[in-house]
Amino acid sequence: MNSNSLLLFICIVFASCAPKHDQEKLDTYFEGSISAYNRKLTDVIVADIFTPPVASRIYAYSNIAAYEGIRLMAPDKPSLSGQLHELGNLSTPDPSKKYYHPLTALVAFTETAKPLVFDLERIEKMQQTLLQEVQEIGIDKEMYDNSVVLGKTLAEEILARAAKDGYLRRTALPRFSVSDDPGRWRPTPPDYMEAIEPHWRTITPFVLDSAGQFDPGLPTPFDSTETSQFYKEAKEVYETVKNLDTTQLNIAKFWDCNPNISTTKGHVMYFQQQISPGGHWVHITAQVLDEEKSSLVDSATALAQVSIAIADAFISCWDQKYKSSLTRPETFINTYIDPDWSPVLQTPAFPEHTSGHSVASSAAATVLTHIFGDSYAFVDATEIPYGLPVRSYRSFDQAAQEAAISRLYGGIHYKPAIELGVSQGKQVGQHVLRNISMD
Repeated sequence: MNSNSLLLFICIVFASCAPKHDQEKLDTYFEGSISAYNRKLTDVIVADIFTPPVASRIYAYSNIAAYEGIRLMAPDKPSLSGQLHELGNLSTPDPSKKYYHPLTALVAFTETAKPLVFDLERIEKMQQTLLQEVQEIGIDKEMYDNSVVLGKTLAEEILARAAKDGYLRRTALPRFSVSDDPGRWRPTPPDYMEAIEPHWRTITPFVLDSAGQFDPGLPTPFDSTETSQFYKEAKEVYETVKNLDTTQLNIAKFWDCNPNISTTKGHVMYFQQQISPGGHWVHITAQVLDEEKSSLVDSATALAQVSIAIADAFISCWDQKYKSSLTRPETFINTYIDPDWSPVLQTPAFPEHTSGHSVASSAAATVLTHIFGDSYAFVDATEIPYGLPVRSYRSFDQAAQEAAISRLYGGIHYKPAIELGVSQGKQVGQHVLRNISMD
């Protein structure tokens, strides 16, 4: 046998041994994959210690990419191009070519997430494992190649929007200046960290007309006299924490969701790794989708809607936070009521008004209620990996209300920041539902 004949023989043998296209196994492999990859992304976000606003941006872009990839399975599903601010035209499949859109969606998801995180190698490994396992199952080579190329193209187009949304520009803006005004925010114990994301309101919203569209209004005017309304609000925080019962303490801990908890030993600062408020609601969404055995298209739709609402909620919330720059309860109470008092939760390193968890939770719950109904009971197992038990809820709204009041129990927000934050978040969620079509 000459060399050319031998080469031909080897190629034939290799081709005959390669896995054949197995549609059934591929479909089984991708069941629940959108939810699963959001959990994988959370692991990276938590390890990278991203702040809550930054985490919300990562979830939003990644889930927009997944939606744009998977919606191609349903011809009537509209693109978010032209619906989200500054999201240009996105590529569509060549009708003359074959595709497997679940693969397109996850390639788009991972390829979009990659440059948005610090540990991009972990996302790259996640994607390479996906591609290897798909090939081992067996997929038509042309279909595989086309799907991967389309997924990466979608990611590139979506990341073009991310490149001009103000995220990179914000670091060149002036640093936050701490004021001597006793009513203004200042760094808090234990590490007196600098203000987190003082320019987040400059990020381009996905759906909101502007960061200030649903401004909740200013907080109660600062006043340190004991007969003032502001003093009474601070005293309420003080007394609540002093008299917490076991249920209230558990609620505060369950909804802590502060990824920036720091501990200093000597000259070294350590961070306790926790999920962000947005991440918590992404996990609630993923859990419900899994329990409902939702299709890939429905799962990607819900996760994109929720993620977009959360991202815009943080932009809305941060706009008022740095407008009012109100002092935190810990600072006020230590100065005017009790110098030895400390909150149950570590005070986050940004101003008081409004409560970020209240805004984000209400926005997410509004979207989830629209999708699943206003009496959808569920058990939230999000915090199990962080050492906390499950909690049960009669509805998404009840969970959001509990997340909001947890900030009073934790001693980190006055009541108006919570109540106005809930209203603010609902308005953001309703606006997202009114202004983007995904059906």
